[in-house]
Amino acid sequence: MPCKAIASNNVVIERQLESATIIFSTESSKIVEIIRGHVVGDINDPVLAQFDVIDYEIVSPKTILPGLVDSHVHLNEPGRTEWEGFATGTQAAICGGVTTVVDMPLNAIPPTTTVHNFMLKLRAARDQLWCDVAFWGGLVPSNLNDLIPLVKCGVRGFKGFLAPSGVEEFPMIEENYISKAMKILRDENTMMLFHAELDDGKKRTKHSDHCDYDTFLKSRPDSFETNAIALVVKCVEENITSKQSPLKTHIVHLATKDALPIIKCAQSKGLSLTAETCFHYLTLSAEQIPRKGTQFKCCPPIRSDSNRMALIEALKDGIISSVVSDHSPCTPNLKNMERGDFLSAWGGIASVGFNLPIMFTLGLDQGITLPEIVKWCCENTARQVGLHDRKGFIRVGYDADFAIFDQEAEQEVKNDKLRFKNKITPYSGSKLKGVVTKVILRGSTVFTLTSGYSKIPTGRTLLERRCV
Repeated sequence: MPCKAIASNNVVIERQLESATIIFSTESSKIVEIIRGHVVGDINDPVLAQFDVIDYEIVSPKTILPGLVDSHVHLNEPGRTEWEGFATGTQAAICGGVTTVVDMPLNAIPPTTTVHNFMLKLRAARDQLWCDVAFWGGLVPSNLNDLIPLVKCGVRGFKGFLAPSGVEEFPMIEENYISKAMKILRDENTMMLFHAELDDGKKRTKHSDHCDYDTFLKSRPDSFETNAIALVVKCVEENITSKQSPLKTHIVHLATKDALPIIKCAQSKGLSLTAETCFHYLTLSAEQIPRKGTQFKCCPPIRSDSNRMALIEALKDGIISSVVSDHSPCTPNLKNMERGDFLSAWGGIASVGFNLPIMFTLGLDQGITLPEIVKWCCENTARQVGLHDRKGFIRVGYDADFAIFDQEAEQEVKNDKLRFKNKITPYSGSKLKGVVTKVILRGSTVFTLTSGYSKIPTGRTLLERRCV
């Protein structure tokens, strides 16, 4: 069968940066051979001839990485497509080397909480995907009977909020629901994810200056996160009693260092609990957020610089397993930037597609290597969603998904140049090191920095029922 090949002196394979030539099939779109430690000289080499290679590219000194897997993205279609959409959101992802995203069950209308709603979402996604897309289902008080049917339809797991979500069609859940859902799902290969903020009901000093970031920060203290995560751990201990249970639990967008001892203790007990953090929690800090800078608002909040550094260390230590964008955009009016009222502005940060340069720039400052970035943004995110049998690694038999990355190039983020729908990000004005110059999705070039996107979107919905 005809094949293509790509090679570089810098390829991230099995957490090593080395020379390699990768051969992939044009029919199956899978990697068929990896020649490690060697860049084949040209297309006429006998090594390539035996695989019927019809196209060969050497990209040195640029780096070949597996396509990134962003497991936390709000595409908001159908229903709130003015916030984002399948086409614009996946285009933004693919140009940053993200070849797979996992869509959150909100803020679309309707949310992905029933099979009927899921079918509406899949219909809306048709012919609009520039990268591959998998889906999370939702945990809401009314849908316990919908969980198993959604598993059978291919959702990768279920997300619930322990605090108000911000949209009325996706209400929060409480301990009784969590326990019931865990009992329903504990024999299923799936995952329960938690937006872990829980108000303890204590009275707090009201601050009148809503344009001061500190007012918002104090309204959602670290204790909200520790309360919620402690509750999740309690529910796991009480309801997932068998160590053989395939049900997994996960904390989304961890923002506070205060919860790290709780998570570490749970993991040391053998509980199936993982945690992610986000690019903004690793690179932004409360001290740098300007007055009226509502583009920085998200929930949980961006906290202090010392907190940021503790999260970085927890990532290095393996307490936190992955880094995601939590791309949660909205229309400009909902950010309320003219008024600058932090308490009334929508809480969400838009950043999908900047995953790799944000982490690479951070890495240059913090001694983080590209193989480590691949571990957190490709391998572990693929594991989290049960796609690590085909995504997240450069391995024989895996999808030929590659991001070609120029480590020496630089870019300045500008709102008017953003590829997602609403042109607002707190990274505007930031100078980032590293640029994605080409992206290959299942063996086909879908984006180049010089030519833009391929003529038609070739992304697929990933609906096979997860087996791990």
